[in-house]
Amino acid sequence: MRPVTEARDLKGKRVLMRVDWSVPTQNGKVINDYQIRKTFPTIEYLQKAGAKIILLSHAERDDQSLLPIFEHVKSLLPLTFIEPSDLMLLENLRFNKGEKANSKSFVSELASRGDVFVNEAFPESHRRYASIVGVPKILPSFAGLRLALEIKELSKAFYPKHPFLFILGGAKFDTKLPLLKKFVNIADEIFVGGALANNFFKEQGKDVGSSLVSEGEFSLPELLKTGKIILPEDTIVEHGRILDVGPRTLENLKSKISGAKLILWNGPLGHYEIGYKVSTLALAGLIAEFGHESIVGGGDTLAAIDELGTLDKFSFVSTGGGAMLEFLAAGTLPGIEALK
Repeated sequence: MRPVTEARDLKGKRVLMRVDWSVPTQNGKVINDYQIRKTFPTIEYLQKAGAKIILLSHAERDDQSLLPIFEHVKSLLPLTFIEPSDLMLLENLRFNKGEKANSKSFVSELASRGDVFVNEAFPESHRRYASIVGVPKILPSFAGLRLALEIKELSKAFYPKHPFLFILGGAKFDTKLPLLKKFVNIADEIFVGGALANNFFKEQGKDVGSSLVSEGEFSLPELLKTGKIILPEDTIVEHGRILDVGPRTLENLKSKISGAKLILWNGPLGHYEIGYKVSTLALAGLIAEFGHESIVGGGDTLAAIDELGTLDKFSFVSTGGGAMLEFLAAGTLPGIEALK
């Protein structure tokens, strides 16, 4: 995989740059532009090299226009929307079904627009889509500055400083089980929160009522036997459902956070989507204040950090959610492999 800094003779070249600007909007306004701004250094690098940049992205919804995103970014960059210029943004890639299908015709259509391809869409690089894995087969291809940084920083978790504390929240046990199985051999301790903890509680014979529990066989006894899995000591329960972790759990996490040389965190501790975010915000505050080196990521995790205004208090904040999890589990992604 070659970084974009190794690209030569870019002056006048048409550079297809895949970004992920699928950020949430409300009433047509961008709520959080963190992952948009993180693509700017690569755009600026290409501009200085004299390239003509064509930005490719999808929107939060497949049927949603990128116009609101353009309206936000045009005040930050000399950008046009669909209209040809030295820096233009094309419409939502997913308007064409060939994007998700990685169809040869759509790959050819995209590739015909450029001379060089740059992947600066780490959050989408776990997808086998036309603009992620198809175009690099046709054009000379490079990794964007942020993509290369994501790989470098997340890879620290594979050979970490110790004590190493891994904090994993959220739901969807089947997607996060590979992480648990891998990092139980790397981390010193793994705190499991969110709905993921409910599966462990159930395995231990505790009453979880109508709490969210993932169905399937997850080999939990083997994980528990390692002695590295830490579960919430107290929880917030309403109407028979576990919805968040309690204050005693957070107090005990504080000492573990302050003693860790590296903290890796992904996923909320409570049912964040319906407003149970007290513990997640508190955890973000603890890591920001007491953490030594911290790597964090995930949509709700980023939202909590942004709400507290503490982005600069973390060593590295990944732009990826699912891509971060898959990279940590596999050590690579389809979009990364396509650049090799």
